Amino acid sequence: MNSEPVSAWRLLPFVAIVLTGFLAIALPLPVFSLRVHNELGFSLVTAGWVTGIQSLATILTRQWAGALIDRRGPRWGALMGLPLAVLSGLTYLASTWIPDPQLSLAVLVAGRLIMGPAESLFLIGAMTWGILTLGARRTGLVMTWQGIAMFTALGLGAPIGLLLMDRGGFAAVALATAALPLVGFAIALSRPAIAPIARAARASFLGMIGLVWREGLALCLGIVPQAVLSGFVALYFASRGWEGAGLSLTGFGIGFILVRALLSHLPDRIGGTRVAALSLLVEAVGQLLLWTAPNVTVALLGATLTGAGFSLIYPALGVEVVRRVPEASRGLAIASFSAFLDIAVGLAGPLAGLIVGIGGYPAIFLAGAVGCLIGPLLLIRRKPGDA
Repeated sequence: MNSEPVSAWRLLPFVAIVLTGFLAIALPLPVFSLRVHNELGFSLVTAGWVTGIQSLATILTRQWAGALIDRRGPRWGALMGLPLAVLSGLTYLASTWIPDPQLSLAVLVAGRLIMGPAESLFLIGAMTWGILTLGARRTGLVMTWQGIAMFTALGLGAPIGLLLMDRGGFAAVALATAALPLVGFAIALSRPAIAPIARAARASFLGMIGLVWREGLALCLGIVPQAVLSGFVALYFASRGWEGAGLSLTGFGIGFILVRALLSHLPDRIGGTRVAALSLLVEAVGQLLLWTAPNVTVALLGATLTGAGFSLIYPALGVEVVRRVPEASRGLAIASFSAFLDIAVGLAGPLAGLIVGIGGYPAIFLAGAVGCLIGPLLLIRRKPGDA
């Protein structure tokens, strides 16, 4: 009997927790600018700041959440994080009842700040819970499906959020944001708790950074091309006089989904380092094609290969992180590792803008390729166990 379908079935409740939690994050993302700029009358800069401040709150609470989950167990993390997500949605709703624009904005910002630790708790809790349930040898499978849940939520959340905004205003979006985590909370309540490992075996914060920094930096280098492609491909196509920029994101998605659907077992089977190194090389080829593309067809091929290479980088490197840390510190390890993802997404836009100013739009893809080629070098160690 093939154990992969059985493992995926056992993982389903934890995937559902991430899906419902991330839908609460994704639904309001495209409508914050409409609320802050169009309805409250603030600048687009302020609207962008309101949208992005949750990422800062998430980064700052990753380590805290991971350490707490290691001490109290992953179920506790989900049962604390999901109600905070509900509270965030209710705070959004409360902001619609306040006639004063400045006070309404302040309450909205408070809701964004609440969602930061909420995400840290339920995401790390669900991932750690899945790994403890299936075993460390299934880490790649767990991270692959949790990633699918996250990207599915982000893909569905935007159009649903815009539809709700059109039909019922920001209050409808806020209500949906508050309601969705309740589904995940009910699922978490129905699952048995897993006791945390003895405290004496846990790693310190600085010790954890020493263990995961190579994988974290490699993750940064692999994440940046995806963030840059999403933010700058339309401008790149326009600078070349090409049409079909949206198809490049479709190609990226096709490459991403196909690799995850067909090859998600590889990190657990042959090791995360090998899969991550190969993925980074494939992504580098995609970036080089985008850099040198003479026409739309080659550019679309480059975007598709970028998606295919990007697909398994996070779960593959996650396998190595979990393998190399003490069992009692997996929550802190996942939190520390995931923080590099947040940092990469936050830095990608400003760095890409700087590179475009120096070398034009193609230069951002050359820089992406160079970064992807550096990534595998970070994973080379002199001997097993070297930090």
